[in-house]
Amino acid sequence: MAVLLLLTCVANAQETNKQELNKQDVKNEVMRILDSINKAKLPETKSGGGVEEHWYDRISLRGYAQIRYNGLFSTNDKVSCEQCDRSWGTTSTAPDAKANNGLFIRRARLVFSGQVHPNVFFYFQPDFASSPSTGIQNFVQIRDLYFDLSFDKKKEYRVRVGQSKIPYGFENMQSSSQRLTLDRADAINSSILNERDLGIFFYWAPAEIRKRFEMLVKDGYKGSGDFGVFALGVYNGQIANKLDGNRDLNVVSRITYPFVIGSQIIEPGIQAYTGKWAFTGEVSPGVVVNDPQYVKDQRVGATFVLYPRPFGIQTEYNIGTGPRYNPATNRIDQTDLNGGYVLLNYKWDLKKQRIYPFAKFQYYDGGKKYEKDARSYVVRDYEFGVEWQPIKAFELTAEYVVADRTFEDSVLPVNRQQGNVLRLQVQFNF
Repeated sequence: MAVLLLLTCVANAQETNKQELNKQDVKNEVMRILDSINKAKLPETKSGGGVEEHWYDRISLRGYAQIRYNGLFSTNDKVSCEQCDRSWGTTSTAPDAKANNGLFIRRARLVFSGQVHPNVFFYFQPDFASSPSTGIQNFVQIRDLYFDLSFDKKKEYRVRVGQSKIPYGFENMQSSSQRLTLDRADAINSSILNERDLGIFFYWAPAEIRKRFEMLVKDGYKGSGDFGVFALGVYNGQIANKLDGNRDLNVVSRITYPFVIGSQIIEPGIQAYTGKWAFTGEVSPGVVVNDPQYVKDQRVGATFVLYPRPFGIQTEYNIGTGPRYNPATNRIDQTDLNGGYVLLNYKWDLKKQRIYPFAKFQYYDGGKKYEKDARSYVVRDYEFGVEWQPIKAFELTAEYVVADRTFEDSVLPVNRQQGNVLRLQVQFNF
């Protein structure tokens, strides 16, 4: 640019008999040169359509992180929930055991997603706060890795292939970044650990309803996300990030629909799955289980949601059959199970802030197949709390739990624990 200006000035000087240029002439010449540069043509692609767009230009990145503290006003540190939060209470068998847990990173998620082709959607979510059984924290683990292949322009019909959530239960489908209570209910979440497995699923939903599912999340109504009006699929049945333990695929199906009734939106649903559970290392020496690779695992559940506009109700209940430890015989039996929860909540919009007071009761009577010896549970918990969102990037949740939990295996064949605790969580969205 400097050379061009210099040459221009020399030429003008010669044409004007080397008279001094005024400032306006220099300004005009600079503007002419810049204008000619701006009008230069962009490099054309082979198709002649301008700069080529690459598939990676269509991928977006977002995420969230949750940090908890579970030690305030605890009346019994032996109240714990392995499925819920490893920093809650202690699993020590010592008579006077106390929890030593402090601050805890519960989740640290990044989500890469995008429409990489008009008919292919990509979703990848690793978690940087996974906790193996060794007690060492913050391992990286894949939570979701799947592709949606759609068959029409509106993307109403699609097949999902990969590791993803199993379409069973509203609360299981609901993202942990959206859920009010700190943990999912034992009765529904005991169906699939971490809600995910490797499988192939068919989803159908009209374009209008897909937009409604999106709105229920985006506008702060604590929706479950878009898992179709109708879902049907098969999956390994061995939980995520584990090899299948048998060659018997589980089958799952779900039907749900968000109806608009006046100013309210309700969503009833029903879901079921059937399969065979395979024990791969959860059984202690001396514990007897018949045919450990093919234990019947079946459930059916119902859902009803009244979205908070401003008052909301969310309730689910399921029954089924699955493995459960029997402390009287030191065996794992195939037994009936049942349980559910009721959540009451309120959405209060205060200028740009959102406040959600909530109360929840949950009950479960059954086993947890993926825990030690298919641990036997009877749970009766009450939870009272509030979530505060002063800005979109930050949330604070306080939850007071009144717990009554019986959880028994071969190490603790008689173990009923009752106690209260105040739990806190901060969440950052980005």
